[in-house]
Amino acid sequence: MRNIFESINNTSDKAVDIGEKYLKDTQEYYKLKIFQQLTVSISMVAKVLVIGGLLFIGLIFMAVAAALAIGDWLDHVALGYVIVSVLFFIVGAIIYYKREFISHKVISKLSPKFFNS
Repeated sequence: MRNIFESINNTSDKAVDIGEKYLKDTQEYYKLKIFQQLTVSISMVAKVLVIGGLLFIGLIFMAVAAALAIGDWLDHVALGYVIVSVLFFIVGAIIYYKREFISHKVISKLSPKFFNS
């Protein structure tokens, strides 16, 4: 009878040890997963800011150049700026109405990076 109790005690000690090891390993896994998600997110934001900023500056220069060129062509510089600004408003309105499509595209592109196991 004593052997049975010792065997049960040894088995339960092993089970506790295995459970503690599982919890520690799971905790380490989630730490690494969170680190991975944070680094992916931060690098993505950094890339968007740098590339987007440079493209935005280029767009501003091109818009001013286009406005000046249209103004010279029409012999009225202010009208060139108005035409370019109306074009920006039209593009902005199109993007506004297509915002759901853009959101779905972004989500479908980013979800594999965040939810792969």
